[in-house]
Amino acid sequence: MALPEASLCLDRLLLSSFGANYGKQRSLGLVELRCGLRTLGNGTKRCGFRSVSFCRTDERKNLTKRSCFLRCKCQKADSVSGLTADDGRPTSLSINDGNTNGVGTVDGRKIEEEAWDLLKESVVYYCGNPIGTIAASDTSSSSILNYDQVFIRDFIPSGVVFLLKGEYDIVRNFILHTLQLQSWEKTMDCHSPGQGLMPASFKVRTVPLDGDDSVTEDVLDPDFGEAAIGRVAPVDSGLWWIILLRAYGKCTGDLSVQERVDVQTGIKMILKLCLADGFDMFPTLLVTDGSCMIDRRMGIHGHPLEIQALFYSALLCAREMLAPEDASADLLRALNNRLVALSFHIREYYWIDMKKLNEIYRYKTEEYSYDAVNKFNIYPDQIPSWLVDFMPARGGYLIGNLQPAHMDFRFFSLGNLWSIVGGLATVDQSHAILDLVEEKWSELVADMPLKICYPALEGQEWRIIAGSDPKNTAWSYHNGGSWPTLLWQLTVACMKMNRPEIAEKAVMLAERRISRDKWPEYYDTRRARFIGKQSRLFQTWSIAGYLVAKLLLANPSAAKVLITEEDSELVNAFSCMLSANPRRKRGQKGFKQPFII
Repeated sequence: MALPEASLCLDRLLLSSFGANYGKQRSLGLVELRCGLRTLGNGTKRCGFRSVSFCRTDERKNLTKRSCFLRCKCQKADSVSGLTADDGRPTSLSINDGNTNGVGTVDGRKIEEEAWDLLKESVVYYCGNPIGTIAASDTSSSSILNYDQVFIRDFIPSGVVFLLKGEYDIVRNFILHTLQLQSWEKTMDCHSPGQGLMPASFKVRTVPLDGDDSVTEDVLDPDFGEAAIGRVAPVDSGLWWIILLRAYGKCTGDLSVQERVDVQTGIKMILKLCLADGFDMFPTLLVTDGSCMIDRRMGIHGHPLEIQALFYSALLCAREMLAPEDASADLLRALNNRLVALSFHIREYYWIDMKKLNEIYRYKTEEYSYDAVNKFNIYPDQIPSWLVDFMPARGGYLIGNLQPAHMDFRFFSLGNLWSIVGGLATVDQSHAILDLVEEKWSELVADMPLKICYPALEGQEWRIIAGSDPKNTAWSYHNGGSWPTLLWQLTVACMKMNRPEIAEKAVMLAERRISRDKWPEYYDTRRARFIGKQSRLFQTWSIAGYLVAKLLLANPSAAKVLITEEDSELVNAFSCMLSANPRRKRGQKGFKQPFII
């Protein structure tokens, strides 16, 4: 697909500005891109750029911060260009099983066409070029908050839809522009996070240029968490960015984007941030509460499964894309070591099924030994009563979190599904997770897929763990709410394991209500009977998640752009760790020289 003239100019500018002198530019962290669009006498448009390094202080309400912006001087775009709705695929399945909640035969084709139209309407433009999709287009809500911004994690299913539809420009623009935001100066209360942090979201602000209403100036304004509720840095943004970058290369066959000097540098900065040494004894990433899709207090601080699954997947994707060079040797070595340690840790200690549950029930505690069986000193009384009845004889899952003397036994859908997609779970474990979804369909899916976690925190547990959050009451929002966007992760996992019938059943269930309910962000109650009490309508990733699921059901082979397979080296390394005694006694790592104190 041919790129617009403005996009080509931008690519050349970014490559020259962030190529050989990329490190220098990043140390400044400040670049102004100005694009002038003017109409010539023959009716054609001429686009010109100039780059100026600058920095300024932006005064905001109740917040003074150091901000740097990408600026583009251009006219407003009036319509979506280059996006087509008709892909010529056969009509999707219709359902009528006698339990449609008041809905008769469902026309899946019309729902899909409506979703595609809504997705196109959500596109955000920067300098006349598509750059992302807003979080929601709910005109009925008087409070916009940050739902009019482009979120990194929210755009992933939208990006996948555009890739599968052959609309590559918007994904390419998103990847390159968010990369430039990575170098922004980000400060909160005089403290700056590590380099490599990707923003949670950004907003395109259009303002008159120098008081001239006939020409406008587009400003990219990123939020790294310093304006977010709770002020939490988005750990998952950089991991999702790497995953989407690989998907772009796989889908388009265009590897020139991931081979660019600035993109390679961006990948390395994310990896160095994630692989940095710390105090932790475990290979899992240590994060605060609210640092991923569950972005409010829900007791996931520590080593939540969702972050570990994305971390593992991003490491595999990055290893595949990193250019082989001497400067990357140490980074690749650290990456490979972490992959082996992380896969062993999650598969061994996070996995639970009826057999493992019985082992925990019989654990001995207070084992001070290098050969301890109960390494994390888990007390058997921690096993919740609901789990005894919930755990089926067939199936199992990866628990939500593991820390000293603490196992979070809740089932978190995204972490388990992406463990399948990214290869963090073994083949047997992956099938067992899908077995559990089938066995516990009424609990995890019910009337609308899919529970973000199960079960909900209630009563005193909700008050202590969730901090009495009125938005996260039992069976609502992040606390056991049902999120239609999770359809796409479920479908990719089912495609990988060659079990499409599970995804097909979930999609057919969603089609009964999701369009009629105006594409809500989430559903409430144990069986997802109500639209969420604070749910936004026309939520973009609900729309995109449905579309990804439909596209993959129509073309299962397309799922390979998201799937990462475990290579033979990792399998062998993991087998060696199991065959050797993982509880071997510690020893010096070949250090023979004495320490001088």
